Amino acid sequence: MSEHFGTLPDGTPVYRWTLERGGVRVRILSYGGIVQSVEVPGRDGRTADVVLGFEELTDYLDNPGPFLGALIGRYANRIAGGRFELDGLTYALARTDGPNTLHGGERGFDRRVWEGTPVPDGVRLSRVSPHGEEGFPGRLAVAVTYTLDADGALRIGYEAVTDAPTVVNLTNHSYFNLAGAGSGPAGGHELRIAAARYTPVDEDLIPTGIAEVAGTRFDFREARPAGTGYDHNFVLDKGVTAAAEEVAELYDPGSGRVLTVATTEPGLQLYTADHLSGPLSPGAGIALETQHFPDSPNRPEFPGTVLRPGEVFRSETVYGFSVRR
Repeated sequence: MSEHFGTLPDGTPVYRWTLERGGVRVRILSYGGIVQSVEVPGRDGRTADVVLGFEELTDYLDNPGPFLGALIGRYANRIAGGRFELDGLTYALARTDGPNTLHGGERGFDRRVWEGTPVPDGVRLSRVSPHGEEGFPGRLAVAVTYTLDADGALRIGYEAVTDAPTVVNLTNHSYFNLAGAGSGPAGGHELRIAAARYTPVDEDLIPTGIAEVAGTRFDFREARPAGTGYDHNFVLDKGVTAAAEEVAELYDPGSGRVLTVATTEPGLQLYTADHLSGPLSPGAGIALETQHFPDSPNRPEFPGTVLRPGEVFRSETVYGFSVRR
């Protein structure tokens, strides 16, 4: 089901799609590919919205910084110095996070209007990012499909093709609070991540290499409270896979709600939302962003993010919901 959600200042209409299946209801916006809400039942049978979002389009326009629920591209996470080299050419990007480029530049995919097309059990959003948009090379045609499985799992599939060599890293930036959005800090949720390594960062949150999690506060191989103070990429044990594999679990003991994350991606960015402000409280949700590593275009030892003509970028992430009695 789709409905008119609002209008941008330039007159462009924005639509909202509602998906409902398996006891789960999800709302997707054509603006920014935003996952506005995910309603799931708890142990007591009561339904709650478990992602942070706004009720009105104007709130998203006025508060773009948290990237609430948004589709992120062309390059999710950070690119050091706002530049990278590809095939002997250097590309300069807007520096939007100190000296670095964050989440695609000044106006990334999260601030674009996407064309929605219904598909079985979901919606397909598409747009063409022209050559040079935010400094990135190549005309990139992107399609992102949101569907609900029979059990209510939210499946997000990404595809992209280009007419010139470029770099691509796409993700969804939902913040989860399994006790319900607005219920308070989510740091008490129990988190497990299947990663024996992570990428330490410098003061600008750019990776300095790869390190073991053993004996550090980054060891989530056994479930424990998520806590605070994280904006770090975890090197998933499974690496890049053709099919989505489970890599993380988030559990709220109070409501009994469980979130599982499965992905084809090699990395998972854990962000405990310590810097939320304005209408949102610090720590109000936990972002689990499936993606390639930060600054991969400048780090040849990391899994590659280069896409060339004739190739198809494909990625899939599945958010599953259940209840623990």
